[in-house]
Amino acid sequence: MKGKLIHVEHPLLKHKLGYLRDKRTESNDFREIVKEISRILAYEVMRDWKEFDHVDIETPIAKTKIDRIINPPIVASIMRAGNGMLDAVLSMLPFASVGHIGIYRDKFIHTTVEYYIKMPLNCKGKTVLLCDPLLATGDTMIASLDRLKNYEVGKIKILCILASDIGLKRVQEFHPDVDIYYLNIENELNDQGYLVPGLGDAGDRLYQTK
Repeated sequence: MKGKLIHVEHPLLKHKLGYLRDKRTESNDFREIVKEISRILAYEVMRDWKEFDHVDIETPIAKTKIDRIINPPIVASIMRAGNGMLDAVLSMLPFASVGHIGIYRDKFIHTTVEYYIKMPLNCKGKTVLLCDPLLATGDTMIASLDRLKNYEVGKIKILCILASDIGLKRVQEFHPDVDIYYLNIENELNDQGYLVPGLGDAGDRLYQTK
């Protein structure tokens, strides 16, 4: 099945993205805004969920049937910036299990390096929500998708805040079945691989490491 590109638009998201872009935004505010945006992305990515159990309950007024999500997705974070989105997505999906993927793009050897991966047991066939605030060159994302597919997971949906045009095209070239949710496409990368105008290094701004 061919993947979809989903541009998530909303006046509140435009407003919040503006603060993320602003270099004067302090790290604690940056973290909170990333969480707020991530909750909205989680809402959107679950919009087409089809797997429910129909449960008998009693309200204070009467007996009725309700829907409860079954076979919930795995929420996976591409460390370290993805961790800034993880808790917020889990606040919307507290019944989800969690995976962590440690892969980064080495700017000196121009390739990706994997240093850690931990996925839940029995992840075969399960939907994965893959979190990373920025999709720039696409190298780290493609390597992460390669590894997830080694686990024989099911549908993969990427949640990101900003994506480059070239990064989106590369992910679609190597993994055309993946859905990608994003707020905005940046048309330029600088010589260091950063999105322009972008918002800088998301990990550094989340964790005050630069």
